[in-house]
Amino acid sequence: MDIRENNQKFPWLYRGTHEIFPNQPESQNPDENLAQFLAQIDRPLRVKLGIDPTGADLHLGHSIPFRKLRAFQDAGHTAVLIIGDFTAQIGDPTGKSEVRRQLTTAQVQENAQDYLNQLRPILDFTTPGRLEVRYNSEWLSKLDLAKILELLSTMTVGQMLAKEGFAERYHQENPIYLHEFMYPLMQGYDSVAVESDVELGGTDQKFNIAVGRDLQRHFGQKPQFGLLLPILLGTDGVQKMSKSLNNYVGLTEHASIMYGKLEKTPDNLLAQYFELLTDLPGEKLPTNPRDRQRELALTITCQYHGREAAQRAMQANIAIAGGTASNAEKIPEFSLAKIEFPAPIFYILNASGLCKSSGDGRRQIQGGAVRLDGDRLDDVNLSFHSPSLLENKVLQVGKKKFVRLVP
Repeated sequence: MDIRENNQKFPWLYRGTHEIFPNQPESQNPDENLAQFLAQIDRPLRVKLGIDPTGADLHLGHSIPFRKLRAFQDAGHTAVLIIGDFTAQIGDPTGKSEVRRQLTTAQVQENAQDYLNQLRPILDFTTPGRLEVRYNSEWLSKLDLAKILELLSTMTVGQMLAKEGFAERYHQENPIYLHEFMYPLMQGYDSVAVESDVELGGTDQKFNIAVGRDLQRHFGQKPQFGLLLPILLGTDGVQKMSKSLNNYVGLTEHASIMYGKLEKTPDNLLAQYFELLTDLPGEKLPTNPRDRQRELALTITCQYHGREAAQRAMQANIAIAGGTASNAEKIPEFSLAKIEFPAPIFYILNASGLCKSSGDGRRQIQGGAVRLDGDRLDDVNLSFHSPSLLENKVLQVGKKKFVRLVP
């Protein structure tokens, strides 16, 4: 049965939701039906979402579970955001064909702070009682061998090998290390530690969330509900959104870049993007596909940059498309013809006027303030051998200094 058949009381709960489990739509038992649980409970729910800060930048695909977490906040519940500073040093093996590279504590802490900064346009950080930010090293680093053995005793090797990524690696005879078996158990133990009522995750997280339910039951707690959300297709309309596939829209990209990418959203993705990335009701959307693209681009850009910046981005893109960009506010341009290649990035930062000197350029890179088309640059010795690698990209320092690199 479609979960949307029983969504009249809580439309925000079901919008964009792929699956809720357990889910018995006709049941009046609040342990089997999340809507019934919401209707009967007399306290705010504790809604868990865990993130492992294994990278530096988030894109719109990452935003989906956080938007659902915000919906729970707006309904009066408590978002429990778990920063997996301990689990990130293992890395989630889900969907991986080989062992994940383990990160240092310093790398994890730096990435975690970047994540929180990028989430401020989405989550409510200010209303008392609406957000808890927890680090799972708080409890996982204190587990002794006896507790670890207790966790291990709750699952069999056969159950672990049923996990999709493990099963594939086992049959392909790719190594599976014992510490990787610990990841689902540690993530599940997070649910015990924070006494989660609901855990959010992508469709690829069902196994891990189910482990949390089992562990809560083992430790005498009421098992949490699992709420799964779709994996967002990228701007190519074919594969999931990913920076490595260059089909992504970054949360920190300049407003003009964000708007420009979204305005080209393929027709077959518009309905999904509106449902998962905005709160706009479907019946009020424009009927013309071109108008729908512009509405989508304007709405999402407004969420992350504010209405004034989004309006400027829209006008700039309209002017560029119409050949009248000189009449619209747009990103300043810098001609790469002024530079002799190969050229190091710190020299380009100086030559373009974004930095006062090459030394200043190096310092800005080391401080994490330099981005190229939304991607943070962290190699002070990065060099480009040809201007073609930079043409029409936006070079950024901090939040307010940009140039578009042109031939």
